[in-house]
Amino acid sequence: MILSIVVYVLFAALIVWGGKFAGFRDTEFYEDSFSLDVTKSLRGIAAFGIILHHIAQNELFQQTETLFLFRDAGVLFVSIFFFCSGFGLIKSMQSKPGYFNGFIKKRIVKTLVIPFYISVALYAVFWLAIGQKFEPLEWVCNLTGISLINEYAWYPVTAAILYLMFCLLFKKGTHQKLSYILMALFILALGVLFCFRGHSVWWMGERTQWWQQDKMFWFSGEWWVNTCPAFFIGMIFGRYETNIRTWFMRGYWFKLIPLLVLTVYAAGVNAAGQTAFGYWSEYMRPGPGITDKLLTYLCQIPYCMLFCVSIFVVMFKYHSVNPVTRFFGNMSLETYLMNYMAIVGCSIILLRQHTELYRALYTAAVVAATILLGLLFKFLCNCAMHKKTLH
Repeated sequence: MILSIVVYVLFAALIVWGGKFAGFRDTEFYEDSFSLDVTKSLRGIAAFGIILHHIAQNELFQQTETLFLFRDAGVLFVSIFFFCSGFGLIKSMQSKPGYFNGFIKKRIVKTLVIPFYISVALYAVFWLAIGQKFEPLEWVCNLTGISLINEYAWYPVTAAILYLMFCLLFKKGTHQKLSYILMALFILALGVLFCFRGHSVWWMGERTQWWQQDKMFWFSGEWWVNTCPAFFIGMIFGRYETNIRTWFMRGYWFKLIPLLVLTVYAAGVNAAGQTAFGYWSEYMRPGPGITDKLLTYLCQIPYCMLFCVSIFVVMFKYHSVNPVTRFFGNMSLETYLMNYMAIVGCSIILLRQHTELYRALYTAAVVAATILLGLLFKFLCNCAMHKKTLH
């Protein structure tokens, strides 16, 4: 209990530290509420929250309800990332002539694909170092990225797919309304793909082979798709930012409060969907549970969207920027990809004793190791980019 309270207080302090409030009057708003520095810091808060979410997912932490508030919050933190990405892409497209020149190379290959494969190499070394064994074909799939040697590495894959579809749909600059519609349909299609795909190869019966296990291949988990709708709502917010801002400035509080209430209601619908249907129903009753997954997914979409919109509307009046959020904002992908290595590597701490002291030591060790590994990873990525540039 003490560990949870301390972490909650520290996380709240991270949001308050460097915070600025514009004032209560409807004439007092921040014009720079969506500046690069502010949104980077928002991503930094989300990045740190994801680290805590992964720690809270530990079985021992779940049994003792340690860091309970972070256990299911990952979907919200990742939604912030996708919302900011969709928002940023639209704003850049609107403000930068020739934005799509070299888009695939700069925004997909350099920022997502190359880091993904550098992380694959690091995890291969890590698993060999701790004695993890893979079958020959499993090694091939892991090293090529067909399967995930790092189960957290789904994010750059999904982001690359969304970025590529964005480029294909918006590059010509014609029929933008149709492009938005097609983008929304594509994101929904990804969700439906998971609903049929499920967490494993359910149609093969007994799951005894490595390739039939959970989290092995692309779109074999709801986390691949349930945050993607936030990417689309971020695009919409970017497209109509001026209209949205102008509308909220007239009677801000009378519009913000209903928005927050609606978000809380959506959270309740999401919880009800998880209870009534659930993403994992194939493990509780016969069949692949496709309908259960689809209904749960549809219940969760409004929650992720409204949460992000609420955060951005609050930022009209309040935002925080501090050295810690800036650091994690600039290291978000690096710490995210290295976090699983820290989670696994530090788990030896919990093998000794199951006391709160050891859970606290584990939490601190995971955060510290994630930061150090993230810095190493960033250095290796920069070296790879520099070498590529020289050639």
